Parts: sequence; C-alpha cells; structure tokens
Amino acid sequence: MNDLNDMQLQAVQHTEGPLLLLAGAGSGKTRVITHRIAHLIEEKGVPPYHILAITFTNKAAGEMRERVDRIVSWGAEGVWVSTFHSLCVRILRRYIDQLGYDNHFTIYDTDDQKAVVKACLKKLNMDPKQYPERSMLSEIAKAKERFISPDAYEQNASGNYRQMQAGRVYREYQERLKQNNALDFDDLLYKTVELFQFHPEILDSYQERFRYIMVDEYQDTNHIQFLLVKQLAAKYRNLCVVGDDDQSIYKFRGANIYNILNFEEEYPEAAVIKLEQNYRSTKNILAAANGVISCNEGRKDKALWSSLPEGDKVKFSLYDTEYDEAEGIAAEIMSRHNREKMAYNDFAVLYRTNAQSRVLEEVLLMHNIPYQIIGGQNFYGRREIKDMLGYLQLVDNGRDDMAVRRIINVPKRGIGTASVDKVQAYADTYEMSLFDALFEVSNVPGLGRAAGKIETFTNLIMDFRELLEGGMHLSELYDEILERTGYWDELVAEHTDEAEGRLENLTELKNKIVKYEEETENPTLSELLEEIALVAEVDNIQEQQERVLLMTLHSAKGLEFPCVFLAGMEDRLFPSGMALNSEDPDAVEEERRLCYVGITRAKEKLLLTAARQRMVHGSHNYNPVSRFVQEIPEEVIEKNGEGAYAMKRQAEAFHKAQNALDRAGASVTRKPYSYQAAPSVTPSFGKEFKVERLEVDYGVGDTVSHVKFGTGVVKELVSGGKDYEVTVDFEKYGVKRMFASFAKLKKVDL
Repeated sequence: MNDLNDMQLQAVQHTEGPLLLLAGAGSGKTRVITHRIAHLIEEKGVPPYHILAITFTNKAAGEMRERVDRIVSWGAEGVWVSTFHSLCVRILRRYIDQLGYDNHFTIYDTDDQKAVVKACLKKLNMDPKQYPERSMLSEIAKAKERFISPDAYEQNASGNYRQMQAGRVYREYQERLKQNNALDFDDLLYKTVELFQFHPEILDSYQERFRYIMVDEYQDTNHIQFLLVKQLAAKYRNLCVVGDDDQSIYKFRGANIYNILNFEEEYPEAAVIKLEQNYRSTKNILAAANGVISCNEGRKDKALWSSLPEGDKVKFSLYDTEYDEAEGIAAEIMSRHNREKMAYNDFAVLYRTNAQSRVLEEVLLMHNIPYQIIGGQNFYGRREIKDMLGYLQLVDNGRDDMAVRRIINVPKRGIGTASVDKVQAYADTYEMSLFDALFEVSNVPGLGRAAGKIETFTNLIMDFRELLEGGMHLSELYDEILERTGYWDELVAEHTDEAEGRLENLTELKNKIVKYEEETENPTLSELLEEIALVAEVDNIQEQQERVLLMTLHSAKGLEFPCVFLAGMEDRLFPSGMALNSEDPDAVEEERRLCYVGITRAKEKLLLTAARQRMVHGSHNYNPVSRFVQEIPEEVIEKNGEGAYAMKRQAEAFHKAQNALDRAGASVTRKPYSYQAAPSVTPSFGKEFKVERLEVDYGVGDTVSHVKFGTGVVKELVSGGKDYEVTVDFEKYGVKRMFASFAKLKKVDL
C-alpha cells in the first residue's frame, strides 16, 4: 500500500461499518476498492467468499476483476465482482422458481419489450397512437425502478384515466412476460428484491455470504438498486459506497442523486472520506472543472487538486456555423497529429446530442480522418444478429413466444402472420406457450398448408435441441443453424454490399461464441445468451485502433483521453433548452455536472468550441455562448478570435498541416480505414488510394477443401470487386455458393 496517498490509505483501512467514499474524477477510486479487498483478505483475515464488489458496466467489472487477481495472493476467485444485473441474474438463476418462474428464463431486450407491449395494446383494444409503445415502456420502467407492482400502480392511478390505462398495460405486460418465462432488465432487479422480501431465509443466506459489500458509482444508483443494497447490507452494515455526486448525470435513466447525498441519514454511524487528489488531468483543466461545478448548490463540498504540471490553458473558439466548427476541430486534429505526433485515438470529440455527430462525420470523412462513433446501433441490435439469437433463444427456452414470432418465418418459409395469430389464439385459449401450441397445429382450424410448414419448423428446432443435448459445441450448433435454415445461403445469393456486411456480422457473432467457449470451463447456451444480453455498448470500444472517437458526453463517462473537444458549447444546446425551461431546479445543475464530466475526461488538452449560428429542425438558430464557458476562471482559459476570424486561423493551420503531410508523401501511403458512418456517405480517399483485392490460388475445375464441408470441385468463380463469389460442388453437401474471404478454401493438390 506504499503507492496510496493518505486519504486512500484511510479508506482502505476503514473496513467496519458504513463508509461513504467521495471519490472525485481521476482520484484512483478503483485502486482503493481493489486494495481494500486485498486488505480485508490478507490483513483482516476475511474469507474472499464474504466479499462483494458491485460496478455498473461489464468493462469496469472486468478491470476490477483483473486488478483484484493481480494484487491478492490467494483466493481472489472467491470474491464476487459483478454488475448489478449480473449479480441478480446469478441469484435468480438459482431461486426464481420460488416466484413461479422456470430457472431457464430469457432476458428480453428493448425490441422484445416493444413487441410485447404492442401485443398488450392489441389485446386491450388500446390505440397505439394514444398510448405509444415507448411511452408505456417508460411508465413500466419507472414503476419497477420505484418497486411498484401492477396492483400498487393501479391503486395509485385511481382517478387518473391515462395512468389507469397504463396500469392495465403494465399488468398485461407482466403476465405475458411470465407466460413466456422471460424477464426484462428492470425485472432482474425487481424480482431479486421481491425474492428477498417474500423469502427472508434466502435473503439471510446472501447476507451471511456477503458480509463486506462495496458499491462503485453509487451516485448512479436508482431506487430499486438502493433497496437491493440496503437488503444485502442490513445484517452486518459493512457497506462501502464509492461515488461522486458531481458526476451524477443519469437522472433520465432513473438515477437518484439523493442516494449518495442522503447516505449519512440512512446510515448515521457512517464515516465519510474524500478523495480529492486527481491523477489524470493538469492543474489548468482541474481549475476549469472546479470553477464550473462550484456553481452547483446541491453537492458535497470538495475540490480536485493535482501535483501534475499546470499544462496548456483551456482553449475556446467561436465559429460562424456548425460546419466551420467541425472544420476547426478537424484542422486542430490534423495539426496536432502532424506537429505533436499525437495518434488519432488520443482525440475524443464529445457533444450533448447524437444529432451533432452528422456534421462532424461529414467533415472528418472529407479530410480522411479515421473515426469511430460510440453510441450508434449496438452490434447485438442488428437484424441478422437478433435473428440468430432468436434461434438460439428458442433452442434454449421453448416458452419464449417473442423468439418464436421473430424467427418462425425467417428465412421465409410460408408461415404468415395470420397463421401465427391463429396459433396464438389457440395458445391463449388453452393457456400454453406459443411454441407448445405449434405442436398441436392439427387442432387449430383454418391453417391449411401452413400446418405442414409449421411442423417442419418445430421439427427443425427439436433437431437443434437434440444436437445440443447430444454434446454438440455451441459454435458447431451455430453453424448448423446457419446452414439448415438457409439463412447464410440466402444472404450469399443476394450478392450485395449490404448482404456482405451482414455476413461479416454473422461471422463476428461466431467469433464471440468461439471466444466464449475458449474462455469458459463449462460453457452453456443459457450462460452465453445471458452474457450477450448483459453487454454494455461502451464496452465495445476498441482502444488500440487508430481512430478519433466521437460520442455523447453521457457515453464518455469513465473514459479518459489526452486531448478532448467539447463541441456545441451554446446555451439551449448545452445546457439544453429543455433544462433551461424546466421547473425542476436540478435540471440545469445536472447539465453542469455533465459539463464537469466532459472537462475531467481530458488529461492534457481541452478545447471548447461553439457556433454563432446552428441549423436546428430546419432553421438557423442563434444562441449565446454556453454559461458553462463563462464559469471557467479567466486565468485558465484562452479565448481565440470570434467567428470568421477564428475560422480563418484554424483553416490556415489545417492547410499548413496538410501541406506538410503532402510534402512528406503521407497522402500516397495512407491506408484505408473502416468507418462507422451513415451508409449514404462515401469517404473520399484521393487519387492515390487503391483498394486491395483478395487473391485466390485456385480456379474453375480445381479441387478445394472447406473446414466444414470437406472437399469439392470449383464450378464457378465470379469477380466481385475486392472479393470473389465461389460456387463449389462438395462431395457430401452438394453445391454451395460463398464469398472467398469467408470460405477460406484451400486448393488440394491431387
């Protein structure tokens, strides 16, 4: 513990009773938590089995797990390091049968939830225009966060017609989820708290198990998470919560800042320790952060400080338009990349709303600056991925009606919605799952030829189950599903760029399954689907890639970068117009906390930008510079010229940097990059850019081998730009068409 400062050391050694650890940005809180775990095990003699550490993201949990394993000499694997949702899944997998569920439950994502609500509205004869799916889901989520049951919700809604209708949807929604043996993400917490409430003997067993509890990012907890922690810690009260009220920015997700502000009221005997030494940012950046956040009234008193150098002053530039602003950012990146040899992944551009990314993307593409957007469509939200996961979910859980509806006619097999609705009506009448009803199609009137096709589908799913039960590896099962459903061949037959991209995604999912099998001692389909369902989007950042990262300020929390741009620093954009017009006194304060989070992401350089006019909803808006810029102390901020003058200076710097790159021959040797951009935007790489095409060492008539299909003869080889479409007649599997890059065929010398 020689590396710990005085306050960190106090926090590590204070192990008994409640502890509130106020950890400012970059103050080494993860180090404190991991050293505290080591201290409990090695100095206090606490069995690792009795220690629980809760974080918010899989990435944070993984990092903490690695650190604990490094510094604890024995027994580290016995410590539970988990997210809230993963913790609850583990508990429910064991005990949810006490609440009337099967332990083999499915976890529904947002699309699945919308489909369930849509079905609820249809059954209740409610107009989806008056009661939108998203609105109903929001009401249900809020109720679960407050631990309000459908009964209590309807009772509280008495006299309010709209809430009474929402209560009907909530009740029907929960009944359908239970019928499908499924939970949504909010249920994972709700059902765990409910389990502990109605089965105190189970709660007592976990209280005995977890005698020392640590919760990271406590300022982001909502009410149901507060209740869960309170239940677990009630017996021994050895609860250490770590957080920073100045970084509470998720109120829209239900986060309750008062969980941390009122911690001492809930636990009067609690000790309070402040971590204020920052190890990340220069003194000028911290002075800017302290200047802004000190304007908030609803906070614990603390101020970050650092022993690092003063560093560059914070820079602010005002441009004429949002396009000029984006050009200025691009110029700055190019200049620093060339002059200071900064890598592209040293830069992050942060903004208040996703819509701001469009102009930034266009300009970065135009200047051939590689980038990655964090916060676009999640990999697991893509159509082809959800289709394959639907098959896997149905193989795993036959009561999952949503999975049945998703895949029963994918690829198309002549089973229409009308036929499925008839089977659903039969299932509702006899109170069975949709999949079980599919086995009784001979009793369902009016199906016609669809009955035989449904029987073929159920036989296919049962075949997959038998293969899994017979010991087939998950990756092999995945290949079998792609092959026997015809899904892969259908995409290959399309022969479009979109289809090729979807094939690449399906291959990436295979990579995920293989990696899971390699890293898991006893891999199961349930656990694989559970792991996929719990993946957080920000965990997907590929840190080693040479790309500028674009993301919202909310997505940036927990990250750090040598150089940070805060774009769109204008009132009504940041802080938002909604916050400025809100009657909630905390609305602007939360926006200020968001600004504080953005500022403290920067390690060495912080640049703020704004536009004098910006196109919003099709019209030009003129907004003043953000009040947050004005709150930064004058001695630490350098304001460049305004409007066109600032743009001129930045443009000159850009052209100077570009000319230097051209003289160095950089434009000739530049390599292609892959972009996460709108498909309608095509990057311009210049005259010297050449696409590297795939080369193959076989031709028509040659014998080749495939890792799965064995040997065959090449019948056709068609060029498709940078790839080839190969048609092979395999000895055992017949004729197959595939892309050469995916097939990885090897020529067989006879």
